[in-house]
Amino acid sequence: MSPVTLLWIGRVLTAVFALFILVASAAPKLVGAKVARDAMVQLGWPEGYVVTIGLIELSCLVLYLVPRTSLLGAVLMTGLLGGAMATQVRAENPLFSHVLFGVYLGLFMWGGLWLRDPFLRALLPFRLD
Repeated sequence: MSPVTLLWIGRVLTAVFALFILVASAAPKLVGAKVARDAMVQLGWPEGYVVTIGLIELSCLVLYLVPRTSLLGAVLMTGLLGGAMATQVRAENPLFSHVLFGVYLGLFMWGGLWLRDPFLRALLPFRLD
């Protein structure tokens, strides 16, 4: 595929990931939505951590979206997704729908970054030999 095609596919994956994190995860926590508070409490988090976790998600997302800090943002977001997965394991939620959801999001995030960043593609080449 041409570099322009890879760039645009990467941008689309990045946009899908970013919109999901922003709309479905960070925003409800930041505005104190009841659904976010209830979900966090059900997973064993004290209600007082909801806004803090939303701010951490938003910070990681902003770092990921800024080209100069995108790699740092992806690494930090990976840690955040790992923590979310650990929380789901501790809560004994189903594997494919809950626990591995962080892996699915991570694949979108890293896939988008890999496709739009030639340096990352050179550093981590994908070969089928």
